[in-house]
Amino acid sequence: MIDWHRLLGLTLTDFFTDSPFVVEMEKDLSLKQQVLDVVILRKQPGEFSGRLPDGLDDLAEHNLLSYKSMREPLDDWILKELAAHYVNYRKQISPSLKKLLPEDQFRLYGISTRFPQKLSEQVRLSPLQAGVYEVVWGTQRIRVIVLSRIPEGDYNSIWHLFSGVQEKVMSGAARYQSHTGEMSTILNQLFDNYQLEGVSMPYTMKDFQRDYIKEHLNVLTPDEVFQRFSTDERLQGLSLEEIKAYLEKSQQKKQKKH
Repeated sequence: MIDWHRLLGLTLTDFFTDSPFVVEMEKDLSLKQQVLDVVILRKQPGEFSGRLPDGLDDLAEHNLLSYKSMREPLDDWILKELAAHYVNYRKQISPSLKKLLPEDQFRLYGISTRFPQKLSEQVRLSPLQAGVYEVVWGTQRIRVIVLSRIPEGDYNSIWHLFSGVQEKVMSGAARYQSHTGEMSTILNQLFDNYQLEGVSMPYTMKDFQRDYIKEHLNVLTPDEVFQRFSTDERLQGLSLEEIKAYLEKSQQKKQKKH
């Protein structure tokens, strides 16, 4: 079984690194295991640096995500399950059952690679912006994010990676800037998953990243170029002598500055 949920969780973990939020994956909510795909928690005060992806612009203290990949439907049962997870989660983290944390500290998100056609026939999906909808579920509002319909933009590159649309996946892979340095392995696994799902990728992730950098080198700063590759990837093809020469030259520059 392809573990899309773990990959999304790992990617979100990378995205929210060094921000006021932290990501928890596969949150166990009961003695009989019921796993919530992803929780994005505010860990400290402050604003998120940069622009959040479409649909995540209104994060609360606790943000509960249920994710459905290419072959999985986001339907009414999934939203019922998400609402149930919210009830259990709120009980568990509150001081007591008589003193529950306020409702406005929670947000619910149903994230789907493809448009949930069946769900749209069962409930009203109120459009908020391209690819982002809202469902009223009792007194709860659930935001639905359809990844294949999210528009282009560097800030949306994390969603493009899971869009299932070849052009958007490739664009997202080239644009996404890792915050932990671990994304190279995750992206390669992501590509492997797409191949298993029958989504044709013309060449490897590394090939595409290299070609993208070449095509856009004139508009990228040196820092932006280096950020797109891990340390190992940057050193590939260099001899030990070349690496030593570079380090010595860098050391000399630092000494001159001081």
